[in-house]
Amino acid sequence: MSSFGRSQNTNFRQQQQGPRYNIRYKTSNPMLSERRFASVPLADGERMTIDGTANKVGFLLLCCLTGALFTWSRAMDGSGMGFALGGALVGFIFAIVTSFKPEWSAVTAPIYSVAQGLFIGGVSAMMEMRYPGIALQAAGLTFGVFFSLLFAYKTRLIRVTETFRSGVMIGMMGLMVVYLVSFFVRMFTGYPLAFIHEGGMFGIIFSLVVIALASANLLMDFDFIESVAEEGAPKYMEWFGAFGLMVTLVWLYIEILRLLAKLRDDD
Repeated sequence: MSSFGRSQNTNFRQQQQGPRYNIRYKTSNPMLSERRFASVPLADGERMTIDGTANKVGFLLLCCLTGALFTWSRAMDGSGMGFALGGALVGFIFAIVTSFKPEWSAVTAPIYSVAQGLFIGGVSAMMEMRYPGIALQAAGLTFGVFFSLLFAYKTRLIRVTETFRSGVMIGMMGLMVVYLVSFFVRMFTGYPLAFIHEGGMFGIIFSLVVIALASANLLMDFDFIESVAEEGAPKYMEWFGAFGLMVTLVWLYIEILRLLAKLRDDD
């Protein structure tokens, strides 16, 4: 995988205080938040690089694909969803562990990726039985969005400005409010907000908005990883940065899969 490119924004660099650095860039990805990176010591030896992080992303994608193919192959004998649920649980646990222990990410990030692959494979197989061809379409669109945004970021066709970051953060907060309202509506009525899960015009528009937010988060992740690498983060942070990108990519794939399902239902 090619480099994320070098940043042209020199305003990121701040006065270092002692052996640590401070990050002022914002990202709505909780795994790549300021809080996670601000306490990481500057590298004494080998440093985090953009190319190294890109290579780790490629490896984690391979881990995720391996898990997905395994669950997919077990879908026909009825055990696929069991592995999918187990993968979701294990993935959640290792996401929490990795977020609090970045120095363990060389081990925990691959485990998280395989576990999420198990989950994705089960969900994809279930959707494929109802909508033939949907899994391949969703995977193709996810990688298409990823590489298109990576190209746009590297060539500066899209710039991650403070206004851009603020807009994405506001959008993410709005999305969280919608999901929270849906949770309480379902708790008290037994039914969630219909447009979140069902088709129709509002459901499709909602999914498009969520996909747009996930895509914007990818751009912010690229920018944040690049900035942290330039600050001199230690080598193991390549795994942690790659892990953060995987979190966003899994979210993007699931949302694209849901959108395609809504479009099929709307036909």
